[in-house]
Amino acid sequence: MPCPYPLDPTGSELHAEAAGLSARGPATRVVLPGEVEAWLVTDPEVLRSLFADPRVSKDPHRHWPGYRDLPADWPLHTWVSMRNMFNSHGAEHRRLRALIAPAFTTRRIRGLGPHVERITGRLLDEVASAGPGVAVDLRARFANPLPVAVISSLLGITDRDSLDEMRRLVERFFSTTATPEQVVAGMETLYRRFGEHVSSCRRNPGDDLTSDLLAMQDEDGSRLSDGELTDTLMLMFSAGHETTVNLLGHAIAELLTEPRHLAAIRAGELSWDAVIEETLRWQPPLANLPLRFAIEDIELPGGGAIRAGEPIVAALLAANRHPAHRADGDLFDPARADTAHLSFGHGPHFCVGSQLARLEARIALSALFDRFPRLTAAFGELEQRPSFISNGHVDLFAIPVPEGI
Repeated sequence: MPCPYPLDPTGSELHAEAAGLSARGPATRVVLPGEVEAWLVTDPEVLRSLFADPRVSKDPHRHWPGYRDLPADWPLHTWVSMRNMFNSHGAEHRRLRALIAPAFTTRRIRGLGPHVERITGRLLDEVASAGPGVAVDLRARFANPLPVAVISSLLGITDRDSLDEMRRLVERFFSTTATPEQVVAGMETLYRRFGEHVSSCRRNPGDDLTSDLLAMQDEDGSRLSDGELTDTLMLMFSAGHETTVNLLGHAIAELLTEPRHLAAIRAGELSWDAVIEETLRWQPPLANLPLRFAIEDIELPGGGAIRAGEPIVAALLAANRHPAHRADGDLFDPARADTAHLSFGHGPHFCVGSQLARLEARIALSALFDRFPRLTAAFGELEQRPSFISNGHVDLFAIPVPEGI
């Protein structure tokens, strides 16, 4: 067995690293920050099977013996320590997910369309205010604030200063180059801010998900504990915007770089849905997703086994492009017949907000290119955010040119 591969915390060569790890076999040993060893699964069929396997848990408290030995400032500690549906298993996961799922039904998501359109329109007005010929960072001015505004509205977060601070801290949370001191300080501040938000909603309930969760009870009369509630809100806020920011950024960058795809959309030969699904496959918003844990030994195809208690990383970028399953996986082709991907997971932990992310992307992309049909790239080689988890850009400059100019 080859020596464990140390993942690059800067994420500077995500795609080359993913290709190299895929060549090592369907699953390979890697070293995470803090010298923590784990299995990284790159084969999409193996990964899909593990996603649905009841022998694989996301609860480190119950199923990762090494968890109790982790230092409090381990860079990925927050990814496994929070008590919410992301880090739960079995009946506990079903209980926590059931409390959130009603907010993300197909009907509820469709009903959010006009709200997303209003936010999109306001942000595009601000982009246009830069003036003709002025390059605008579409990540900072459009792709980032849109999903933040949507999820904060759902959660009832209205204080602008708190919201801006939460957003900055969540971006640090997705960075895998932050120092232990930055991680600890950031999480303490984030917990304090969300605690203040919960207290405010408890005093003055509103028409928002936080207030609903405070009032909600399970059939047996139990409810979310204060810790579960805070961790659940942090999960929804962070996951509710990071994935959509990166999805929008990659789609915009590719359409500006390869305008033939945009021409096909305008000619009615290609749909926005096709562009979105291919972007999700080609550039998953999260390149690698930590962590899952084997409850018992799990045999791997071709030999070897993930032993009980060993952690697992889902290599979404590698799986979506795996050459053994898709020979042209590195090619962005929204017209392809099969855009299947694992970017939202699979099985019990399939992303509950996937429909909302798709809705936001569909409305945002359509409105952006309708408002600025001659939008022009003002970037060279885009800089990857410093993370092996988040797959996004540091900035995305373009020149918005409205029709008629």
